[in-house]
Amino acid sequence: MADHPMNRRDFVAGAAAVAAGAAAGGFNPSEAQRTKKEAPPSRRSILNFNENMDYRRLGKTGLMVSAVCLGGHWKRVGRMIGQPIDATGYSKTDMENLKIPEFQKNRHDVVSRCIELGINYVDACTDQEVLAYSRALKGRRDKMYIGASWYKREPRNKEYRTVPKLMEALDAGLQEAGLEHVDLWRITLPQDGMPDLGELTRIEEAAFGVLEKAKKQGKVRFSGVSTHNRPWLKSVIEQYPNELQVACTPYTADSKELPTDSVFSAVRKFNVGVFGIKPFADNALFKGDGTPNSPFREEDDKRARLALRYILGNPAITAPIAGLVTMAQVDNAAKAIMERRKLDQAEKAHLEEVSKHMWANLRPSHQWLRNWEYV
Repeated sequence: MADHPMNRRDFVAGAAAVAAGAAAGGFNPSEAQRTKKEAPPSRRSILNFNENMDYRRLGKTGLMVSAVCLGGHWKRVGRMIGQPIDATGYSKTDMENLKIPEFQKNRHDVVSRCIELGINYVDACTDQEVLAYSRALKGRRDKMYIGASWYKREPRNKEYRTVPKLMEALDAGLQEAGLEHVDLWRITLPQDGMPDLGELTRIEEAAFGVLEKAKKQGKVRFSGVSTHNRPWLKSVIEQYPNELQVACTPYTADSKELPTDSVFSAVRKFNVGVFGIKPFADNALFKGDGTPNSPFREEDDKRARLALRYILGNPAITAPIAGLVTMAQVDNAAKAIMERRKLDQAEKAHLEEVSKHMWANLRPSHQWLRNWEYV
């Protein structure tokens, strides 16, 4: 590998300074800076095609994925099924949740509705999520692409920073889920703190080394990473332009492209597919609790559609992935795709007010999302 072009200062002080400068300048990218729209592909090349759904090319993978995809998290699902399930697939308790019949039915029904509406990608980033969605897709694996990460057995855990340990984790995860392969393995990079440059390089070499090995063995079709660190993401895209095919990273209803040193300059240059996570900022975007009888349901549905349309206004984003917990939420997400992409002045003003609510409503555990206002 070539000498790593970044140092610790680049990761912290430099990135923060650029973001702060952009915030002060109120930068907004022009249409001329965006990629040109490609000619529509043949319907035969699109998995689970639905004429009412838009599809976008996932970078150099060549896959055509739906313009909105199913995120793996199931926040608020407990309120929908009358069960004490409010976690997202991160705790030991969540493994017990998988045994609850009402939960299984909810995930099966949501996946079914996604398939009906032409949504063809589901993203699962924990052991529990991979298990839940592999089961929900049993017998219809050919209808949706599966993107997977087993983050507890990936480089966030220091034990899993070598190729052998990561391959061991992949094999175990596939066996547990009853899968022969996944379409995308997007390895989750460390989130808290920054390793020193030597350790950072070792993490990268292990991650991309095992991704290439897994692809050669037919266990993984395409390779990617997930990270909450913007400068690190830009660095690995530039450092591993052939190996990194897909990035999974935050992009909210108020994220904007930096005028210089943007992640998206590297994304466009190296044709990387991008899934935007946290489109609703951990549900901070909404006024209500997501239940069908919420007095804020109509307003919250509108906010969700505005956010999805806004995010899709950046053609460097392949698709936002939203944690949908009811069939009605799936319907609403698909409705956003059928609405015009460009927001009018009234909608822009509404989204601006909604975004102020979103930032003010962020939980303490998700304050880090503020780092993704400028990308």
